[in-house]
Amino acid sequence: MKRLCATGDPLMSSSDEAAVRNGQSTAAAVDVVLEARALRRRLFRWRLGSAILVGLIVLGVVLASDEYDQPHIARFEVFGLIVDDTERDALLNEIAEDENVEALIVRIDSPGGTTVGGEALYESLRNVADKKPVVAVMGEVAASAGYITAMAADHIVARGNTITASIGVIYQSPNFAEAMEAVGVQMVEVKSGVQKAEPSPFRPFDESKLEPERILINDSFDWFIGLVEERRGPTNQQLSLIRDGRVLTGRMAMEAGLVDEIGGQNEAISWLENERDVPTDLPVSDWSLEVAEKGLFEALFEGTSAFSGWLERGQEFLDGPALVSKIR
Repeated sequence: MKRLCATGDPLMSSSDEAAVRNGQSTAAAVDVVLEARALRRRLFRWRLGSAILVGLIVLGVVLASDEYDQPHIARFEVFGLIVDDTERDALLNEIAEDENVEALIVRIDSPGGTTVGGEALYESLRNVADKKPVVAVMGEVAASAGYITAMAADHIVARGNTITASIGVIYQSPNFAEAMEAVGVQMVEVKSGVQKAEPSPFRPFDESKLEPERILINDSFDWFIGLVEERRGPTNQQLSLIRDGRVLTGRMAMEAGLVDEIGGQNEAISWLENERDVPTDLPVSDWSLEVAEKGLFEALFEGTSAFSGWLERGQEFLDGPALVSKIR
């Protein structure tokens, strides 16, 4: 089969053309020339793609950096189980001190958490509120410690069907005594006092051993209900409705005086403008521990799929504290 190779091809190098003119246009020589041209095309495409990718990354970093270096409304998400978290509290303190942050929107989607976690988060948000306006926006659920989080804000916005309230404290401990007796296992124990490590999951339930736990629960509940009275000022009728720990929808919570407005982020921004003179044209920028710890450039390479995000949050829940002295 005869192969044709035309000289003067703009994609052919001068050495390629010289080889053809010198009579070296055999099938093998032509194959070499074609392979060289294909290789040059691939290298050109790879270099062009790399240059575009680097340019997009640099542009993204610049734009992201500018986002935090200009006046903006910060948005911070409280998601999942609320526990004591010093890194979270440090980030909220940074928001409080940042002169470019004009206000804070706290987005809450949490069923609750530990008493200490709720207390620490509440105090950190009140520290922000001492310096700039704070609005809480409830999502699917903002119950118990999630509601404590909302109370730290100056204004609370909920969806009509948001699940909230659940004002109360609970202690839970499993009991394996009957199962251990069935398989013939006993727990040998030596302790300094009768109330040490009580109630025990390894002995039959003893009502008398629960009294110290009730004292602890009641003390934490008095603190919780005191926050509600201080921050929301419910009437006696409203207070009697929520003292039993029931959950409420957003609409019911508004009637009970626990929520200020039905809506979402748009309503929160409108309140900031009308009540606190925060311009509505300010960008809303997400503040997160990932950005704070890794920097904006590294964060661009972080996985962003919803599936991986839920896996990470699920792992955080599984790695969390035991279900003891838990607000929920």
